[in-house]
Amino acid sequence: MADKIATREAYGNALAEFGALYPEVVVLDADLAAATKTGIFKNKFPDRFFDCGIAENNMVGVAAGLATTGKIPFVSTFAMFAAGRSFEQVRNSVGYPHLNVKIAATHAGITVGEDGATHQCNEDLALMRTIPGMTVINPSDAVEARAAVEAAIKYEGPVYMRFGRYPVSVINDTPDYKFEIGKAIKMADGADVTIVATGMMVEQALIARELLAADGISAAVVNMHTIKPIDKDMLIAQAQQTGAIVTSEEHNIIGGLGSAVAETLSEICPVPVVRHGVEDVFGKSAPAKELIEYYSLNAQGIVEKCKKAISLKNYGFTTE
Repeated sequence: MADKIATREAYGNALAEFGALYPEVVVLDADLAAATKTGIFKNKFPDRFFDCGIAENNMVGVAAGLATTGKIPFVSTFAMFAAGRSFEQVRNSVGYPHLNVKIAATHAGITVGEDGATHQCNEDLALMRTIPGMTVINPSDAVEARAAVEAAIKYEGPVYMRFGRYPVSVINDTPDYKFEIGKAIKMADGADVTIVATGMMVEQALIARELLAADGISAAVVNMHTIKPIDKDMLIAQAQQTGAIVTSEEHNIIGGLGSAVAETLSEICPVPVVRHGVEDVFGKSAPAKELIEYYSLNAQGIVEKCKKAISLKNYGFTTE
């Protein structure tokens, strides 16, 4: 695994890179260009950058209007504002008319750190996946963040992309890496349990796999970078292969990846699904590294959930 870089940084670099190839791309920000890294695009294409001020709801409306003229607008602000404050505008002005607006939300999850519970958005994936026709993407590293931006530009329709502030290792810098919306990537094979992870938790899932191997447990790892549409074929294949699933996300276990996986498999191929993430609580104000340990959003936390999932498979379900 190579050097660490925040996916928000990769997002800003990708905007500038692909902005040169796609002149119809425009960027809107809500007075956070330095934090969201859209300032990189602004410096390169000042005539295609619009600072809408601290008026996120209006920014979404402006983006919707630009989309009707053939532009490909990227709307950028913190996840708490993009998905939370502007939910109505995203739903009614972008989702309902199915406009070609890309919502790029940075500073998602508890790793916003010292900004505290009000800014640690652990509900955005849940909110966005409820909007009909909305594509929801959560890249695992800088390579995937870049690929997601390009894929979003080429895709016709609304897209929500989640980027983090916390630097993560580059894990997808392989010659055979291929990003496709709605197609999960199997990072490693296994026989006893499948870890389905998204975002920064993919790296932790790979570490957890090694820890499990030391205990004689064979774990498969799947990178579910697209939460919606979810890769049903991959989930069914892994459920049939291992008989137990653990989902891992830097998000509330309610409504996000865990819910999407459980909903899918309960209808088609029921197996134990154990959810790993923020357990329906608000965040706290502390350094990101400390919060990761506090909420067990790490490899050890995944290991514990995997052992629980395997016990459910082997000994039947329990209410404990």
